[in-house]
Amino acid sequence: MSRLLGILAFLCASFAGLASAQAKLDVRVDIANQRMSVATSDGETYNWAISSGRKGFRSPNGVYRPTRLERSWYSRKYGGAMPYSVFFRGGYAIHGTTAVGALGRPASHGCIRLHPANAAKLFALVKKHGAGGTRIALNGAATDNLSRFAKASSGSKHKIAKAKIKTQKAVLTAKQQRQGPAWGEAREQMLLRPAMPAGAIGFQPLSGPGWR
Repeated sequence: MSRLLGILAFLCASFAGLASAQAKLDVRVDIANQRMSVATSDGETYNWAISSGRKGFRSPNGVYRPTRLERSWYSRKYGGAMPYSVFFRGGYAIHGTTAVGALGRPASHGCIRLHPANAAKLFALVKKHGAGGTRIALNGAATDNLSRFAKASSGSKHKIAKAKIKTQKAVLTAKQQRQGPAWGEAREQMLLRPAMPAGAIGFQPLSGPGWR
């Protein structure tokens, strides 16, 4: 009996170790909706508000693995604290922020900001599951009105084209007016003018014999 219990205990420990080895952490960042969903293969799930890169500082779309963890980090480039940083691409990281009032809209220099408590939880999960067992995916586009600016630009081009067409029409109309009935009448008179004598030189007056 004791031997049977020992075998069962060994099997339970083996399955527990196998489950631990296979446990994975899936982090999905929805930039368009400014949310992060976190799920582990052992049943933990979370959904948090974030702040991604604001206009001019886009967060990089893609699938990554953590490259390093920094419990306390300070950005000398942008002058801000980045507690519980999970770096995933160069200087880009998921980290805590004191600007919690901005969570839910783009506000960072490209990093993914979290409430400090949520950043601490994610940091612990990454440490637990390891870089090899963690997948970080960023996708979507921040609503920074770029498409609106593109539409405005297209509209401006359209207006410029219309203005050019209008100007061309005005020039053509003016030309037609200059070459209208008055011009045709004068042209006919010129064609009806008697031929000048072979020896004539210079200007011929309009009045005189033959101009009736």
